[in-house]
Amino acid sequence: MNNKYVIGIDYGTDSVRALVVNTHTGETAGTAVFEYPRWKAGKYCDPSVSRFRQHPLDYLEGLESSVTGALKDVSDEVRQNITGISIDTTGSTPVAVDRNGTPLSLLPEFAENPNGMFILWKDHTANAEAGEINALAHSWETDYTKYVGGIYSSEWFWAKILKTLRIDENVREKAFSWVEHCDWISAELTGNTDPLTLHRSRCAAGHKALWHSEYDGLPKEDFFVALDPLLAGMRDRLFSKTETSDKSMGTISASWAAKLGIPADVVIGVGAFDCHMGAVGALIEPYSLCKVIGTSTCDMLVAPNEEIGHLLINGICGQVDGSIVPGMLGMEAGQSGFGDIYAWFAKLITTPVRELLGEDAGRQLSEKLLPHLAKQAALLPVTENDIIAIDWWNGRRTPDANHTLKGAILDLNLASDSVRLFKALVEATAYGSRNIADRFRSEGVPINEVIAIGGVAKKSPFVMQTLSDVLNMPIKVASSDQACALGAAMFAAVASGVHPTLQEAQQAMNSGFDAEYHPRLEVVEVYEKLYEKYLKAGGFIEQETKAKRSTDLKTV
Repeated sequence: MNNKYVIGIDYGTDSVRALVVNTHTGETAGTAVFEYPRWKAGKYCDPSVSRFRQHPLDYLEGLESSVTGALKDVSDEVRQNITGISIDTTGSTPVAVDRNGTPLSLLPEFAENPNGMFILWKDHTANAEAGEINALAHSWETDYTKYVGGIYSSEWFWAKILKTLRIDENVREKAFSWVEHCDWISAELTGNTDPLTLHRSRCAAGHKALWHSEYDGLPKEDFFVALDPLLAGMRDRLFSKTETSDKSMGTISASWAAKLGIPADVVIGVGAFDCHMGAVGALIEPYSLCKVIGTSTCDMLVAPNEEIGHLLINGICGQVDGSIVPGMLGMEAGQSGFGDIYAWFAKLITTPVRELLGEDAGRQLSEKLLPHLAKQAALLPVTENDIIAIDWWNGRRTPDANHTLKGAILDLNLASDSVRLFKALVEATAYGSRNIADRFRSEGVPINEVIAIGGVAKKSPFVMQTLSDVLNMPIKVASSDQACALGAAMFAAVASGVHPTLQEAQQAMNSGFDAEYHPRLEVVEVYEKLYEKYLKAGGFIEQETKAKRSTDLKTV
């Protein structure tokens, strides 16, 4: 029998990558990466107000370029034996669409309107709307936030929709429905983007859009009307059913098959979020905490429904049947800033160098700076008097979402240099991770092991060793540097019928682990004390933020 191949496509924050994989051996036949040009140029974004938008042309151009690039050097035999494609994306990253399911920014009159573009996961312009959703849900007969940790986030579907409808009359009049990135780009490949008939991802809907089988889909119409009359009728133009990612979205359209140079019967799988598919690519098992570590983090857990399905886990990003592994309860948590915080610090140092000494000097420094700081920071002792930082540069995702919070650095003195500051920032992100793990345990969910994937996990031994020390647990790092795309490929193999179950696809296609970090006993006890300082400092900052917001509201 000829070997069969699938394509996993991973849409990240900065780029999209395609991975062609042998479904029987897991061997990579081809891969390519495409950086979004408009995003890279900073278009349509305003970090000062936490507005982050991406144009669908970046996604469409990236789809064609990454897939054709990955297939460029493969044989005709490989190309003709491609059976499936599955896609993961960031999320919640929704877009307003017209009746045909076309993102508004692909229409001439909205081509330069950020409100007609995909609203990226880290866009926090809807903080106020998220607060309104929480206040109403907590007073409603049914608390619709109970399966998403009890707190709805401004990073999610409904808060972004409500904000956009309120501020943009043109979008409000033209938008027929809203679609998540992972749903739209998968549907685009099939040629059917009708928002009323395309399959919606269980992962996206359950974790970000308040979908649950208990509600027969989404919250009731009267809830949305009470939230804001602008939402009247929206529920009926969305969805009530969802699908897990082992299911088929449909068959590739003739135009996309010709454009990509692949067979006309290729099956397109139902999409999901990047971290969820990444956890599958990293061989997540029940009670394994899989940390996807990059610009931010997503922390994934799966468990049998019959064991913990009765729990309502407070402060996380949702618990959804089948959102990660079909048939199991999928749980998500995470940090809004991780690698982004290190990048902020690097930019703080390199920007004046670029301005004073030129672009070449700035580029050279940028390439060498963080590895140098990490190497030097690893030589520093860990003491109870070390600098404490709070990792809320982009707000706090979990536990207990609050994107009005800001980061902080404490205990500075005249001996505080760039290496010590970098060490404190790395430790702060580790403390944030520890806080998430502690929440799961306190809510009755055990953690048996920690798995890490993502750019930071592969590139920074210093960060990973610090994380192991603070968590006081070993950490295994997945071998694949494209675990999300590999997970997508595993789902494609199931959706297209090559493997009957996801577990069999994982067994056949996995790449294993290539590194393991163990906590250093000599620093674990010190980090326990520093972690307590972190919690106390964070509590103080949160209380002051709450008091300031209360004062501001009274002033208004």
